[in-house]
Order: sequence, then structure tokens, then C-alpha cells
Amino acid sequence: MEVLFKVIRQQQNSSPVVQTYLLEAEPSNTILDCLNQIKWEQDGTLAFRKNCRNTICGSCAMRINGRSALACKENIGAELARLQQITSLQSKVNAIPEITVAPLGNMPVIKDLVVDMNSFWNNLEAVAPYVSTAARQVPEREFLQTPEERSRLDQTGNCIMCGACYSECNAREVNPDFVGPHALAKAYRMVADSRDRDTENRLANYNEGTKGVWGCTRCLYCDSVCPMEVAPLEQITKIKQEILANKEVADTRSIRHRRVLVDLVKEGGWIDERQFGLQVVGNYFRDLKGLLSLAPLGLRMILRGKFPLSFQPSEGTQEVRSLIESVQQEELGTRD
Repeated sequence: MEVLFKVIRQQQNSSPVVQTYLLEAEPSNTILDCLNQIKWEQDGTLAFRKNCRNTICGSCAMRINGRSALACKENIGAELARLQQITSLQSKVNAIPEITVAPLGNMPVIKDLVVDMNSFWNNLEAVAPYVSTAARQVPEREFLQTPEERSRLDQTGNCIMCGACYSECNAREVNPDFVGPHALAKAYRMVADSRDRDTENRLANYNEGTKGVWGCTRCLYCDSVCPMEVAPLEQITKIKQEILANKEVADTRSIRHRRVLVDLVKEGGWIDERQFGLQVVGNYFRDLKGLLSLAPLGLRMILRGKFPLSFQPSEGTQEVRSLIESVQQEELGTRD
């Protein structure tokens, strides 16, 4: 079958251009097979990364038809079938199918499909992704784990550092301080590791502003593109739960936001916006600067008749409270 490849090509500090290549390919051919064919038979200047060709090294991550994926994992047949479902290509029966390939996002392009991953690796290093046993006396033999303790690391241990989640991360795109889902997935591995003795410092670090877990916008893109089912968002959520349960971690606006939201919903079925602002931003009248920052918004709401003067609990508040308490009890039992 004939396939038209559209490759987004780019040099450093230059605008991207689209270059097309017509290939003869089989449905079972991977995207990487096709890129190899282009490079070997049509254009030796095309640049892209590859290594194992077996979904292990993560080197060949790129954007394939708008989503980040491994070129060695995706094949022509499956990709065209996916495109037909989302773009109604059935109407173009006689048209040559097209596949667009572009470099990963959130990283500057070096050449063509090769990106500069320095920020990716630097943010990984920022979460100290290695077990700390400094607080322990050095034993005569290695630190041992039970099978159950080791099983807690299986999912995050599957990460191959391909960069797909980082490429699709909306939070990273708008917030250069956010370390990224790959780093926080590795961070949870350290929190969950029974051999680590630096949990308190780790949680304090991951709780800091929006560069840690509270910078995540929970868009789910990282989970949807991860080729190894690491589910970075799930790991970020687990770190949040550890932070909220840890009384030694400093109280922050992000923590109050989570706790106050749950408490107010338990109390009234939905959120009392007056109390939410006072307790989260004003820190229960302890943060005068935070309270003053609410004044302009409050004044505009009053002038436009939108300031809630009273609060009416929703129907079914008792049922909502029971559900929340059941979930909290279940989470407490899971941590124990």
C-alpha cells in the first residue's frame, strides 16, 4: 500500500517546514520502519533518534499524528485505523493515506525529530530519583525488601524515560517551573520505597509551590500517551495523598485548597464560596495579605450583585458526607 509521510522538519532557531515522502509500506510496518526507509532510500539528511526498536529504550519517541508515542511501537495499519475513527477519512476512499510525524513538544528542536532533552533530565534530577539510606547504619549485607514491598515499585519502575508524558504535559507548557509528570512518577517510587529514609524532606520538596505536585492540572494526557502504563497522574495523586496525611509537612495554600474543599463539601454538599476564600487564601484570617488580595474581587461581585450573602446546603448532604468519609476510611486503611 502507498502511504504519504508528512515530516515536520526544523533546524535550530528556524521555522519548521513540512516535507512529504511517498512510501510503499505494509500495514504491519512500524512508523520507525518507515522512517528508516525514508532515510536509507530517499533522504539521508533526515534526523531522528532510535536504538532498540523493541519498546525498551524510549529513544524513538515523537509526535505521530498529533500525539506523543514510540515510533517502534505504532504500526501503519493501527495508526490509519485510529485516524479513520477520529477524522472520518472514510470519505476519502481513493486518497492516499497520510501520516504526520513531528518532534516531541515542550523541548527545543535540535534538528528535525531530534529534541534537546536537557530540561527533561534536569527536572528528573531535581526530585532526587535515587534511594537515600544516609540515615541508616551501613549493614553487612544489602537492604532487603519483602515481595510485597517490592511490588509497590513495579508500575513506576516500568518507566523508560521516553519523554512522551513530558511532551504532552499542559502544565509544563504554561509553567516552566513544573518538573513534569515523568519526574513526579519517579518521585513516588522513592516515597513508596521501604529502603528510603528521606521521605519527610521529599514530601516537603514535592509540596513546594507549583513546581511540585500542585502544579499538575490533572489533564490526563500523561496517562493517555504513556507506552508503559506507568500512569504518571496516578503517581502524582498518591504523592498528594501522602502530603495531606503527613502532619510534618508545612501547611501551604495548595494543601488548604484540597482540605478545605473536601471539608466544605462534607458540610454542605457543595462549596460555600465565602468560607472557601477566607480559609484557603486568607488562611483563617492569619494571612492578611491574602485577605486583602480578595478585596477587589469581592467588591466587583458586590457591585454586580453576585456576592453570596447566605449559603443553602444542597440536598443529599448526608449521603455526600457518608461517601466522602467512606473513601477517606478506605484510603487510610490502604496506607496502613
